[in-house]
Amino acid sequence: MGDYVIETNQLTKLYVGNKGCQDITIQVPKGNVYGFLGPNGAGKSTFVRTLLGLIKSTSGTGTILGHPISSLESRKKVGYLPELFRYPDWMTGRQLLQFHSEMCQLNSKQQKVRIEELLDLVGLHNRGDERISGYSKGMQQRIGIACALVSDPEVIFLDEPTSALDPIGRKEVRELIRDLQMKGKTIFLNSHLLSEVETICNHVAIINKGRLIVQGDWRELSSIETQVEITLSGIENLSFGSMSEMVLDSEKIRTEKSKESWRLTLKEEESIPELISALTAQQGKLYQLVRQTQNLEDIFMYWINRQEEAEHVANR
Repeated sequence: MGDYVIETNQLTKLYVGNKGCQDITIQVPKGNVYGFLGPNGAGKSTFVRTLLGLIKSTSGTGTILGHPISSLESRKKVGYLPELFRYPDWMTGRQLLQFHSEMCQLNSKQQKVRIEELLDLVGLHNRGDERISGYSKGMQQRIGIACALVSDPEVIFLDEPTSALDPIGRKEVRELIRDLQMKGKTIFLNSHLLSEVETICNHVAIINKGRLIVQGDWRELSSIETQVEITLSGIENLSFGSMSEMVLDSEKIRTEKSKESWRLTLKEEESIPELISALTAQQGKLYQLVRQTQNLEDIFMYWINRQEEAEHVANR
């Protein structure tokens, strides 16, 4: 198993009409927050339910903590918060956790200690005796995460944990996920909210139309393109058409007096000093050159568009 707590090999679950997920091969490193990303309907939840053995795979294999998926052993140290969960709202938070503790076969002494630990962990220590019907969405999400943690799992699956929350609720859940990671837990985070994932995930996988497009450390994936913004003057009828060996795309951002600002997509990082040399050779005055960094949304759209273009070419 090595340092991977989850591994799959061409794991597939197809429904009528080829909906679902197909040939998904991933490796989830231990102790990471792993973002499983894709548009709504991309097959993310189907993949998670297949991993957890809640639905039977069509083909392919997978392991969790070294045990085959759908086996009892693979579920013993796993926690799961589904996307559309709903608990009996007449229960109190403490009663709900007691119910889950009994299902996890904790004895009465273990239950008492664990329930207090969890209420404290998710910030509901003073609200445990209130009915769930009086909880805000953020509180309901936190008590849901507490339920997923009753067995002290090593791997925690969270399916769209912040999609229905306001900014304060999302911040609370993010902080909780960071706390869990610091305790050595591995979190598998299903989401389409890229800005949320970007702040907490180490590794990501991007899925679209049921198929995996790319996976890896998202900061390494962010080096998909070399973009710079430059401000210069002194070159009449400035055009980057003659620099096509280094400049792949150019867009004028603004003109202020004699200065022009451009956003350029370059062939590679080594094109930056070549670009500077080419501009100064034309007697241009370079006032500013700033390397642009891609965020997770840029990365996501880059790989989605690559897939769409490849499909378009294949279907021509």
